[in-house]
Order: sequence, then C-alpha cells, then structure tokens
Amino acid sequence: MSGLLPLPRIRPRIAVVLVYLAAMCMNGLDSTIVNPALFTIAGDFGQPVSAANTVETAFLVALALTLPVAGWLGDRYGTKRIFLGSLAVFTAASAVCGLAPDLATLVVARGVQGLAGGLLTPVGMTLLFRAFAPHERVRLSKVLIVPTALMPALGPPLGGFLTEHLSWHWLFFVNVPVGAAAVLLGLLGLREHVEGTGGPFDRTGFLLATPALGLLTYALGFGPSRGWTSPAVAACAVLGTGLLVATAVHQWRAPEPLLRLRLLADRAYGTASVLAVLTAAGLMGVLFAVPLLFQAALGASALDAGLSVFPEAIGLMLASQVVDRLLPRVGPRWLVAPALLLAGVVFAALAVPGVAENAWCVRGLMFLIGLVLGTAVLTVQLAGFEDVAPPDMGHAMGLFQITRTLGGALGIAVCAGVIGGGAHGPGAAGPGPYRLAVWVTAGLVVLGALAALRLPKEPPQPPPFGDDGPPPAGGATENPAGTPAAA
Repeated sequence: MSGLLPLPRIRPRIAVVLVYLAAMCMNGLDSTIVNPALFTIAGDFGQPVSAANTVETAFLVALALTLPVAGWLGDRYGTKRIFLGSLAVFTAASAVCGLAPDLATLVVARGVQGLAGGLLTPVGMTLLFRAFAPHERVRLSKVLIVPTALMPALGPPLGGFLTEHLSWHWLFFVNVPVGAAAVLLGLLGLREHVEGTGGPFDRTGFLLATPALGLLTYALGFGPSRGWTSPAVAACAVLGTGLLVATAVHQWRAPEPLLRLRLLADRAYGTASVLAVLTAAGLMGVLFAVPLLFQAALGASALDAGLSVFPEAIGLMLASQVVDRLLPRVGPRWLVAPALLLAGVVFAALAVPGVAENAWCVRGLMFLIGLVLGTAVLTVQLAGFEDVAPPDMGHAMGLFQITRTLGGALGIAVCAGVIGGGAHGPGAAGPGPYRLAVWVTAGLVVLGALAALRLPKEPPQPPPFGDDGPPPAGGATENPAGTPAAA
C-alpha cells in the first residue's frame, strides 16, 4: 500500500464552494434549458407539444415534493451524505433522460431529476452557510449569483443552440461529466455534518405538505393555459390549498414538525421569507411577461425575445459586487428597500407605451432590473439567515426554498392570468394585456420595498471569537474519522 499515491487533501471550505457551485449550476440550468427543445422532442417522439410539456411539469412538480423533507433528511443523515447522494441521483437521471427511447421514459427520468433537485438547493445552501460565519457570507454573493441568475438565463439560448447543432439529448448529457466530477470532489473534500436533531419523522406533516406543494405547483402551472375552472386544475387548487392550511395548523402544533414554521416568528427570517415570495413572484413574472410584450409590440421572434431579457443576467452578476461593497456599510434595510423601490420603477418603465418598441430600451431596462433587483434578492438571502442557529439552518433553508418556489410559480400564474391564459398568440390582442401584467409585477416589488423596512438596520458583525466562529458544540460537526471539525 505504501507505493500508492496519497489522495490529495482539499480544503473543506473550498470544496464546499466548488461542489455547491457545480451542483447548483446544473440545477439552475435544467430549470430552463429544456424549454426551447419541447417542439423538437415532441416531433421526435411523434407526440403533440401538449404531451411534451409534461417533461417540464414532471420536473417542477417533483421538485416541490422533496422540499419539505430536505431539512429533516440533512439533519438526520448528514448534509454531505444527502447532498452528494442527491447529486449522484440527479446526474444518473440526466444520463437516462439523454438516452430515453420514448416520451414516457423521459418524463419519469425528468421526475427523478426533480426529486433530487428539490433536495440539492436547500441542503447545498445549508452546507455553504454552515461553512461560513454570517459576516463572511457577504463574500458568497459572487458564488450565489451564478447558479441563481446566470444559469437560468443561459438555459434558453444554450438549449436552442444544442438542439439545433447537436440534438436535444445533449441538454441532459452536459450534466453527466460535471455531476460526476462534483461528486468525486465532494467525497474527497467535504466534511460530514450530522446535526443530531432530526428527531422522529413527522409522517403527518409529510403526508400533508408533500401533496399540498405538488398539487399547488400543478395548478399554478396549468391554471392559466387550461383555465382555472377546468376540473383537474380546480380540483388540484382547492385540494392543494386545503392541504396547505392543514399543514400550517399541524406544523404549529407538532412538537417535532417537519417544517419549523416557528422560525417565521424571527423578525429577520420572517421578513426575508415574505420578501422571497414577493421578489420571486415579481422576477419570474416579468421574465415571463416581457418576452411576450416584446413579441406583441415588435412582432419579434421567440429567439430575439429571449435574447432581449438576457442582459438581466449580466446585471445580476454585477449585483454581487454591489452587495459585497455596500451591505457591510449600510446594512440590509437601507440596501433592500431603495433597491426594490427602484426595481418597481424600472418594471413599470418597461410597460410604458413606446418603450417595448425599442429593443435597446428593453435590454437596458432588463440590465437595470438585474442590477437593482439582484442587489435586493442577494441581500435578503444573506440577511435573513444571520440569526438562524446552526441546528435550525437545514429547516430554515428548506422552508425558505419552499416560499421562493411558490412565489415564482405564483408570479407566472398571475401574469399569465392577466394576459389571458395564452389563448391568443402574441400580438393577437395587442400589447395591452402584456403591459398590464408587467405593471402587476411592478406592484409586487413595491410591496416588497415596504416589507423590507422590517429588516435589520445593522450590517453583519464579526463574532467576538474571530472569523472561524465558536468551537463546535456537542460534537455536532464531525469528519468521517469521527473527530470534531469545523465545517
């Protein structure tokens, strides 16, 4: 054995950042990369486009199903084990998607991708936030912005390019080498963290929360296009809402709840969760409505419309630089509130008659949206978790991701409902309904500016014991060898 080369030692905090970045880029890209290929996929399998849409629906619904259990699984079995296991499943499912011989196989594999993806984001952010103290997380804004902003924006153009020049199978094959490398790096470099407070599994909460989120996601996804009064959509909306109310009642009363709703009582975290709903609804709504407005006003192609909103991603990338410099100086409240107010003004400007007719005006305003709204979103994400105790971090991340996911779905559904459910093609009824939808998104972010006044005024402060934080209490963090180690 002495002749074997030793495995390279990788600093755990560097490994956390690299593995998180790779996994979240895969997950973020997969949320949008398939959309341009749905027509091609439908044609290859001899199916109507409505049937091919189940590829995305399966991913989104499955994504919602595992969010409620993410925090409990990470605490009970270890964040490293759950994260790398989910990443391995996501990677394997990507390979199956690329090799799928028929639509049914593709839909099932896409659903498995969604199940794994629902665990990746909250557990991955738990790993990341446990590895860095609150005052150090400002520097993470450069990391957080890549998967949350750049990858979803790159998805449509990259998906169209791969579909046109290679095949739609490569939309999924691109994940395989990245995922395999990330799993290997994680096995070598990540340290395990078992919080030991997972407690007994809340079966009642699981049986209530999981179908509630799945049914609501389905209803919000198909309600605008199929009609809110259609039997399937109406039944899912009513049943999902009822189950969600029952979930909330149970979670407040349960001694060991699956979702720790009591965390919302914390002023910073509760405000951040409200802002997550409003900002996600506004951003996803405007990204849905503006391309349609651009097509309605100019008669532009779908590709041109998609490229017109891409500057938003560039603005989001620059927002990380703004947060890095301003948050330690001015604090969360006076960074988020003005940014959201300005974002509302920019949103409204997009809907002013004559603006959408100028492609460069649209691109410039989308860049500003990325800059100002990205500044607010990143600050909220950092400030909301400053006072969350390490034992609650996994549950807090899972709950935050649930609120953000439902907020984004709600924003799209509201805009689609205002536009008219897509019953008419772009331009058929003129740009009026599309402008109204954009104004609605402006109202959502202005509401967020008012809610942001409840955020803390003080910037994140370093703890008195230095950058590494307090020593691990009770041996909650352990490396594979069983010796205490800071994450």
